[in-house]
Amino acid sequence: MKISFDTRGSFKKTDDFLKKMSKGSAIFRVLDSYGRTGTDALASATPIDSSESAASWYHEVVESKGTYSIVWRNGNVVDGIPVVILLQYGHGTRNGGFIQGRDFINPALKPLFDRLADEVWREVQSA
Repeated sequence: MKISFDTRGSFKKTDDFLKKMSKGSAIFRVLDSYGRTGTDALASATPIDSSESAASWYHEVVESKGTYSIVWRNGNVVDGIPVVILLQYGHGTRNGGFIQGRDFINPALKPLFDRLADEVWREVQSA
């Protein structure tokens, strides 16, 4: 039994897109730009009474095994605990009380993630 098939056209656009993306530097520049935008958004959204935490946001673009990620960090750490985690999720007090957290991280980053997803989708479609 013989199986055969014919194809027409070219995979040139797909090949070109994959070659461009495999170089990494274009991806790094885009993610670094979004990282800076996210850092600014997080600083603006951090509760005012914690200006040290607001000023302590930074980002890194990390590559591992061909996968790129944006990682946001905050350098305001007290007793080994990032203060923004206490602000985000709440925390207990010394006298047994509890201070309710305030979700400010997710709303700050959601518009950024939406724009990034749209941009990546447009890039894939145009390739």
